[in-house]
Amino acid sequence: MLKERQEKRKNALNPRRQPIQQRARERTQQILDITARLLEEVGVDDLTTILIAKELGISVGSLYHYFPNKHAIMFALGERWLQEMTVAMKDIEAFDIENMSLEVFVEAAVERMLAVYRAQKAVLPLAQALWSIPELRDLDEQHDMLVITKMAGVFARLQLNGNKSELERIGRVYLESTHSVMLTVVSQKTARSKRSLEDLKAMTLALLRLHADS
Repeated sequence: MLKERQEKRKNALNPRRQPIQQRARERTQQILDITARLLEEVGVDDLTTILIAKELGISVGSLYHYFPNKHAIMFALGERWLQEMTVAMKDIEAFDIENMSLEVFVEAAVERMLAVYRAQKAVLPLAQALWSIPELRDLDEQHDMLVITKMAGVFARLQLNGNKSELERIGRVYLESTHSVMLTVVSQKTARSKRSLEDLKAMTLALLRLHADS
């Protein structure tokens, strides 16, 4: 029964059509970009398909040719976020980790992840929506497991102490701390943002040193 409900929920969020032609792909990206901007401006509660269609200069009916509802558009935004984070994790895995000091690794890894947050418009309301809206929660869980499992593998290569389960626990601490502070970093003004980023790097380095030395 649970699996059937999850499948039904997923089907309700699927785009009406898969963009095959270049023009359709461009329109889909335009819908996502406009939605991200509006999400940042008005928030989740006040975001509507009527508002999105108005900003696009099209009818709501035309918008529904691409996405059946607001949550479907936000689901697509979440998928784009997940894809970008997947690329970031692969880039971190490609670092010359075995020959990096913890300091150098933290600097590079934090900056690479932060680039995803800075590139994503409306990252804070999107992150809140992925966590709070049941239809989007699967993406939130996929994101968390991606970062935790990938970072656990990276931590093993950094020779942190612990078995797979322990490294995944450290990976969750890494995820929760970096995610929370990065949301703050991208929302703050320049000077405060810079200091918060420096604090994040210091906190992350302390975490890894703790488990490298124990």
